[in-house]
Amino acid sequence: MNITIFGASGRTGQQLVIQALERGHHVTAYVRRPESLSVQHPGLRVITGILDEPDKLREAIAGADACLSVLGGNSLRKRSVAFTNGIDRIVTLMEQEGVPRFIYMSSVGAGESRSYLPQPLRFLIADVMLRVPLADHQANEQRIVNSTLQWTIVRPGGLADGPATGKCQHGSDKTVFKSNASIPRADVAAFMLDQLTGAAYVKKAVWLKV
Repeated sequence: MNITIFGASGRTGQQLVIQALERGHHVTAYVRRPESLSVQHPGLRVITGILDEPDKLREAIAGADACLSVLGGNSLRKRSVAFTNGIDRIVTLMEQEGVPRFIYMSSVGAGESRSYLPQPLRFLIADVMLRVPLADHQANEQRIVNSTLQWTIVRPGGLADGPATGKCQHGSDKTVFKSNASIPRADVAAFMLDQLTGAAYVKKAVWLKV
């Protein structure tokens, strides 16, 4: 499968790239700085660009079977217009290019998943510490939901480094996250790639935890 990964040079993005290549996918990685992506592989194409370059974005998206985003804002205090406008451009270009499948990594605490966090964690995380990033994710989720794409929104708990556990729990029904809930990025990447061939969570938002 031909897939395009946005945010490919980040810690979760590099897990996506590595695991996608191991599964035999042809990967286009969209990055701001090519030197930040340490992976080299004959099945990997790297496109250097930023989110306000529609021609570069179109080059990355055209011909793909699916796109995956692990992008995020870069501030806890200020809304990222570049991030939300960038997701809007990606969605629009996917619709124009006929790329049907979009898998977007958001976060628990966005949308209705705010209620999955117990108090006082809900207040500390959703209303104080991550209020701004969650607002960006919520805006992006709304844009994606209103699109014509076959989308899946993935909402993991706190992201951790380390090897995959293979014990990822997931669902779209209501759940409760423990105060110390975290999940390895490798598990999140594996789950997102599984969705390329699964239909259980098409047009659904799904929580992830271990």
